[in-house]
Amino acid sequence: MGLLKKIWDSKLWLLITIGGLFAINWLASLYHTRIDLTNEKRFTLSNATKKVLNKIDDVVQVDVFLKGDFPSGFKKLANSTEEILQEFKERAGNKFQYNFISPEENVEGTDVRWADTLSALGLYPINLKSQLKAGEQQQLLYPVALIRYQEKVAPVRIYNGSPLISYKEINSAEALMEFTFADAIYKISQNEKPLIAYAIGNGEPSLYEESGPDSLPVKLNTYDLTYTLRKDYTVFNFNLKTQPLVPDTFKLLMIVKPTQEFNDEEKLKIDQFVMRGGKLLMFIDKLSAEMDSLQIKNEVIAYDRNLQLNDLLFKYGARINSDLVMDIQSDRLPFDVNGNGQFEFLKWNYFPIFSSKSNNPVNKNLGFVSGRFVNSIDTVGGREIKSTVLLSTSANGKKLGTPALITGKENQSAPDDASFNVPDIPVALLLEGRFSSLFKNRLSQAMMDSLNKYGAIYMQQSLKDNKMIIVSDGDMVLNNVYKENPLPMGFNPFTIGSQYEMQFSNRDFLQNSLDYLVNPSGLSEAKAKDYTLRLLDKKEVEEGRTTWQIINIAAPLLLVSLFGLVFQWTRKRKYTITKNG
Repeated sequence: MGLLKKIWDSKLWLLITIGGLFAINWLASLYHTRIDLTNEKRFTLSNATKKVLNKIDDVVQVDVFLKGDFPSGFKKLANSTEEILQEFKERAGNKFQYNFISPEENVEGTDVRWADTLSALGLYPINLKSQLKAGEQQQLLYPVALIRYQEKVAPVRIYNGSPLISYKEINSAEALMEFTFADAIYKISQNEKPLIAYAIGNGEPSLYEESGPDSLPVKLNTYDLTYTLRKDYTVFNFNLKTQPLVPDTFKLLMIVKPTQEFNDEEKLKIDQFVMRGGKLLMFIDKLSAEMDSLQIKNEVIAYDRNLQLNDLLFKYGARINSDLVMDIQSDRLPFDVNGNGQFEFLKWNYFPIFSSKSNNPVNKNLGFVSGRFVNSIDTVGGREIKSTVLLSTSANGKKLGTPALITGKENQSAPDDASFNVPDIPVALLLEGRFSSLFKNRLSQAMMDSLNKYGAIYMQQSLKDNKMIIVSDGDMVLNNVYKENPLPMGFNPFTIGSQYEMQFSNRDFLQNSLDYLVNPSGLSEAKAKDYTLRLLDKKEVEEGRTTWQIINIAAPLLLVSLFGLVFQWTRKRKYTITKNG
């Protein structure tokens, strides 16, 4: 006590206090931590994201273009973006840098605006109508970012919602933000891309090439598919008819809208690839029903293509049915309802719009996905196969048996809504487990000799758990063409320029499917995050409005006044005692 009194009397306590503060701040700059008290651990990075950031061996630069005067919803999104990027920087240190740039600024060292550069990269803006001080005007907003690593640049779209901002869409974008940035960083930092085999030989549309023997429409309707695949994967055309087997160097076999039947030799190649651990992604149109025929004749008959894939899919746990899925929740087409050339945009129930229950990383926070002449799909098989419905109709679906006559005259009268009473019709399945071979106990000697010739051993069952995704719509990942220019997949060319123009989330569904099947980063943990949207109860707010106004306005004033009175009374009493003492 005596030492403390000496220090206090000598005023050394001031120097000790200042020195202590300096020491605490210095230690805090070297060692620091934070506690995340949110229920959904909003400010805690997943283990997979931490691993990605820990493996960065060069500087990652992130340029975000959410800088400017825009509506509150996007200001909130910009703040959330900065928060997650700061979390990344806390983990990666100086190897991670970020900054916010206005799209109206020029690219450093040039006279070119960033807005023009972003549009040239395919990162198109959202056209907003904002009420600003200068009056109502159009405002272009770029909710995007560019990630730079060494000599590579990866574009990232932060927000995929509509221009009509909703808290739900903003909340979904915030929930996906960690995955979005971590996934882009992981892919751009990889030296090698996973190999994918794109099946041809059974009437599938070929991948886009700058020049080639294929006709123009065939090349252009796979333009977006080709771009999406080649951005993150090394893709090769693989002819199932001519190649002896699917090599294990391929991580995934992709089959898109075949139109010709598969023979047993081709199915054996697919089957044994799956048994050896290869992943399978199929977009299948079981029925022949094309929009081109409907435009020419105003009617088309949907009939079975006879692809001979029923037995293979059934063995794996799925069955694509010979029917057409219709839905009240559907895309629109222009119809001349009165025959006088005045077109109206009416719902076309053969173009259903699918939603998801966010029950898997593939469809987590996924927007609506559009389909064309889609078949229903059922789950079959044993207990070893786990099936998950990834996409389904709304509560107002319907199945139409085939063969069926589809005619544009159907929309001249309102649909019978009462007949749309089948809910949640599945159209996309994820199958996981140990698959059994289709050719178990039925493999011919010729097939066995063919396998042995190329050093392959026949397998009756997959050695370990495997997974595949089966979608009963071949058009889902193909894009339309408008005025000889390819559109993004999920974009309806008939609604261009109308109030119904929008891009559906078909590309996101494809990318998510590929990531889940092939990507070894484990970032699905980051994608599975949920951000709880906590909105105020409007009724309670209105009822308690006066009470909260008093608490927020009057109470602080009363507390300040009370503190002043107590302070003055204490001060007056102190000096009165001193004077009398």
